[in-house]
Amino acid sequence: MKDFIETYNKISAIDDIKIAPFDVNKRYTKPHRHNKYLEIIFFCKGEGFHHLDSKSYGIDPPVVFVVKKEEVHNWEINIIPKGYVIIIKETFLDNTLDKYINLQLIKLQKKQKIQLQKKDASILKSLFKVLCEEMKQSHPQRAFVEGVLKALLGKIINYSHNKNSADPLGKMAMFMELLIEKPKNNVAYYANCLNLTSQNLNQLCKKQYDKTASEIIAIEIIKEVKRLLLYTNRTISDIAFQLEFKDVSHFVKYFKRHTGSTPLQFKKES
Repeated sequence: MKDFIETYNKISAIDDIKIAPFDVNKRYTKPHRHNKYLEIIFFCKGEGFHHLDSKSYGIDPPVVFVVKKEEVHNWEINIIPKGYVIIIKETFLDNTLDKYINLQLIKLQKKQKIQLQKKDASILKSLFKVLCEEMKQSHPQRAFVEGVLKALLGKIINYSHNKNSADPLGKMAMFMELLIEKPKNNVAYYANCLNLTSQNLNQLCKKQYDKTASEIIAIEIIKEVKRLLLYTNRTISDIAFQLEFKDVSHFVKYFKRHTGSTPLQFKKES
């Protein structure tokens, strides 16, 4: 037995998302981790087992498996499977301008296995096929990929919904929902809304994302600023006021610290 767990990398260094048919050569694999990415696997055909950490799940299509970056898993598939794989790096979540994909993925990670109904299998196959075709293009259209991905995740989430908001992932989902609806550079504000201390919120964020609450807030604030700069006529002072910065100077320094350019420079370059 080895004295370490192997780490696999199934995506190139320059890509932040991969969508492809499931590789039938991966029917039997050794236990391994992923190199800092989330993997979502959909099977419409297959039979066998998915071993994930200390649990073993039967493969009974249509079914979705979610493998987080820290988890150890391997396949034991008895017949040639049919399905698709989505691999998402953290950089994809940092770069997306869509408000809800981050929240969808947090909700999706509540379960390791999501059993689907056969009536939805054909819809999911069609969405996966469309995404695979787009990803084959020399320059995939980002907005199109994110739009179809959001529809696909929404369909899967209907089966994974968990109303128990007392668990840590429930709190994280609530935090992200609050943050998306009202971005504010204030950890204490969100902690109070969730009936947590700032320290507890930081611990949840570190466990889920390996980032502090302030770092996650900054990512969402910068996304919202970019949206407002790109798609509205709002002035820089208006945006600073909306996001409750104490003054425009502080807002400009904050944006430059996280992006390397001022809001005005970003707007002109874009």
